[in-house]
Amino acid sequence: MIVYRDYFDALDGYIQKFRAAKIMPASETEELFQLYARVQSVYPRQDAEMVSSHNDLKPENILFDGTRVWLVDWEAAFLNDPYTDLAVTANFVVTNDAEEEIYLRTYFGEAVSEYRLARFYLMRQALHMFYAMIFLLLGSSGKPIDPNAKTPDFRDFHDGIWAGEISLANAETKLQYGRVHMDQVLRNMRTTRFQGALRIVLERHANASA
Repeated sequence: MIVYRDYFDALDGYIQKFRAAKIMPASETEELFQLYARVQSVYPRQDAEMVSSHNDLKPENILFDGTRVWLVDWEAAFLNDPYTDLAVTANFVVTNDAEEEIYLRTYFGEAVSEYRLARFYLMRQALHMFYAMIFLLLGSSGKPIDPNAKTPDFRDFHDGIWAGEISLANAETKLQYGRVHMDQVLRNMRTTRFQGALRIVLERHANASA
């Protein structure tokens, strides 16, 4: 049986749990949720492009035997948006715009369109929100956290996970990982690229339904 789950519905559930837990002052997250609502309002959902997705492509689940890459631990797999796995892996392997273009061109097997770049960018923000909500909830154990605590650098933290130097096994590291994603998504959603991606995706699907 093929299972399909709406990724954005699942994320909405975690956002509701986060707000209900009141682990951060509402004033500290108001802008974050307002900006994310714009992603949710334009991103296409439940379309015909859904594919079999791993949904947990962290380094521990990617093995290389010297010849071939193996993906293991498919427990979280279900039918999902094709950009989800791309966004998860991109956190670890894509470090700049040039690498992003190569990454997507390799996946699609052709030059990357403006629309694909925009949709990928918006999915990355949804993914940041997903990880922020989950890991802040797990790391805090429902207790209030300091919104002004120092947050590790996004790239340094992911490089540490990739190298096996950082483990998410303890509560403090989970909390840091949640902060890393929250800071990154807020930073990204304040950019002109974010505004452009919203416009491109909105116009594409508005024209398609006209």
